[in-house]
Amino acid sequence: MSEVKLSRIESVLADLEYPIATDQAATELEDVTLLLADGERNLGELVEQSDSVRFESADDLESDLHNVLPREAVGEPYQSEGEG
Repeated sequence: MSEVKLSRIESVLADLEYPIATDQAATELEDVTLLLADGERNLGELVEQSDSVRFESADDLESDLHNVLPREAVGEPYQSEGEG
């Protein structure tokens, strides 16, 4: 089981081979815990919530993740970690 902050998620997503099916990405990421402003979530479960059938790139997947995350999980808009 590994943990990753949302601000560092690109490194985890970059390890996948693209294009990748949503269910395959969810399986490969099911042992990753995403650390958020309001707690933590299982990355694989978040990927499963995507409406996409597959992802063409890490950017694609990251964009979809932001769509399924609750707003409060991400923190205040434009606030970087370590501020406040």
